[in-house]
Amino acid sequence: MWPQVIMMVVSYAISYLTRPKPATPKPASLSEFDLPVAEEGTPQCIIFGDCWTGDWQVLSYGNLRTSAIKSKGGK
Repeated sequence: MWPQVIMMVVSYAISYLTRPKPATPKPASLSEFDLPVAEEGTPQCIIFGDCWTGDWQVLSYGNLRTSAIKSKGGK
């Protein structure tokens, strides 16, 4: 039994050390988002809060930032 346990630990260590390193993905840019927007002259409703609506048009879709978020470490 012990030789099998040793072989399993050695096999796990070899597979862990020789696994391929994943490439880091590049961050998404604002040009990659393709959302439908309202055309000029289209009647628009304003909804405050969360609500279900049958309208497919999007007037605003969040605060997408183009600068890094900086925060102080510690307390």
